[in-house]
Amino acid sequence: MTFQNFLACSVLSIVLVACSGGESNDGGSAAPSSTDSEAGNTVASQAPAPTETSDAAETSAVSAVSGPPKAFAQCSICHSTQPGKNMIGPSLTGIYGEKAGEVEGFRFSPAMLKSGLVWDDATLDAYLENPRKVVPGTRMSYAGMKNPEMRKEVIAYIKSLTS
Repeated sequence: MTFQNFLACSVLSIVLVACSGGESNDGGSAAPSSTDSEAGNTVASQAPAPTETSDAAETSAVSAVSGPPKAFAQCSICHSTQPGKNMIGPSLTGIYGEKAGEVEGFRFSPAMLKSGLVWDDATLDAYLENPRKVVPGTRMSYAGMKNPEMRKEVIAYIKSLTS
């Protein structure tokens, strides 16, 4: 990664953090409001009720349908969730369960290509916590996500991204 790319990622990260206002005190997003046309009152929009998931599916509040968790904002600076759209980092769509270094059209570091990793829960958890410890020589300049709950949410979201 060039210094310019690193600088761009750093600036985008700061901007994303600074622009994440509009949240309620409970850490959730403020619900958009609409006007009740008959009464003229402003009412909060109702979010759809969560649906049941099968035992095979990860029980999580995040999915490709409901959108990424807040912690994923750090990832989205360099990674796309659109199939085939690589950025500074590779697209994350469809990587869960796949061998590391096999996203079409992305040039991986020799270290990643030789890693032999398969992106499962344990591997993603360790990698997101400290990428350079798991794959010494990786080009990923991210220092790591230390909060295990945030990593769990990001992993659940990545699992939901299927091509």
